[in-house]
Amino acid sequence: MAKRVFLVVLDSFGVGEEPDAASFGDYGVNTLRSIAQSSSFNCPNLRALGLFNLDGIDFLPSFPKPLGAFGRLRERSMGKDTTIGHWELAGLESSSPLPTYPHGFPPEIIQKFEQRTGRSVLCNKPYSGTEVLKDFGEEHLRTGSLIVYTSADSVFQIAANETIVPVDQLYEYCRAARSILVGEHGVGRVIARPFEGTCRKDFRRTPRRHDYSLLPPGRTMLNYLSAAGKDVIAVGKINDIFAGSGITKSFPTSGNADGQQRLLNLVTTDFDGLAFINLVDFDMLYGHRRDIDGYAEAASSFDKTLGHLLPMLRSEDLFIITADHGCDPAYTRTTDHTREYVPFLLYGKEVTPDTALGTIDGFGAVAATICSYLGVASALCGTDVWPDIRL
Repeated sequence: MAKRVFLVVLDSFGVGEEPDAASFGDYGVNTLRSIAQSSSFNCPNLRALGLFNLDGIDFLPSFPKPLGAFGRLRERSMGKDTTIGHWELAGLESSSPLPTYPHGFPPEIIQKFEQRTGRSVLCNKPYSGTEVLKDFGEEHLRTGSLIVYTSADSVFQIAANETIVPVDQLYEYCRAARSILVGEHGVGRVIARPFEGTCRKDFRRTPRRHDYSLLPPGRTMLNYLSAAGKDVIAVGKINDIFAGSGITKSFPTSGNADGQQRLLNLVTTDFDGLAFINLVDFDMLYGHRRDIDGYAEAASSFDKTLGHLLPMLRSEDLFIITADHGCDPAYTRTTDHTREYVPFLLYGKEVTPDTALGTIDGFGAVAATICSYLGVASALCGTDVWPDIRL
């Protein structure tokens, strides 16, 4: 029987500040602790998998004998963003952070972009994705100028109303920006942010966002697996994060509900290899917007999906839950990501129950363990825990 691995990234689901969090501007952050205080938080299945038994979790009731192996991972890369976090999960550490632009992009970048698109630029500074529409959306409607903004992450974001700039044209503008933003200005992602509405009171993003990422600077787990003839199925923004490298099939999603349904569909699908799923709403809709109850509700919704999914797993399936960084919705010093440990929960009929892994140095443990389980040799970073947790 073919072996299947399901790797689910709860985007931004941190479980406590890392020792170097202060150097990233984060103090006392803990995404899980913040959402656990909400009356909307109800996660019995995550508890049973060992989430509440992790190191540092003293504010939730532990489970007597978790169903699988459980631990937390400390990031080794110099960053707390989506791209670097996912690259490390896939076995590729980043010793230097990707470039960020706290004062906006330099004139030479903006000028090149304006020349390539034939449109002028509005904003060009770090901004909330919803507030930028309120402050610049009406001017964009009058002038046709593109709204360009960034954040604390390494991103170049382009917002445009779909009635002014059709989505396909916006994607072309993003591809132009991606070709400009290389070398020292090689940001992690160029993001298309289409929106709709007629005035600041009713502007809202549409679900046709698209990310254009840098190619990873080396081979990742995805490349090793696909080269070995394994399926590598990307769900959500995984294909965008890895610029398609090493991926054999991709399913974009419109949010968590869509991603969770796709995950349930894949459990009933025959494949040999990896299904890599990102659930983006935790970060995009709730973490950055500092919506504690919304984040808690999203966690509870995923937990309900787990209740349906876990009994459906086959005898040789390995199911893993982790995250790529934190985004504590109760942390009001900023609205950005937070430097946190992430969970590492492993479940399957071949996994020894109640196996405490403690704290593991490096997100790369995910890649090393998956390659080991699937019998694919690699030269990736990371601690392989499969020999320690197999029955």
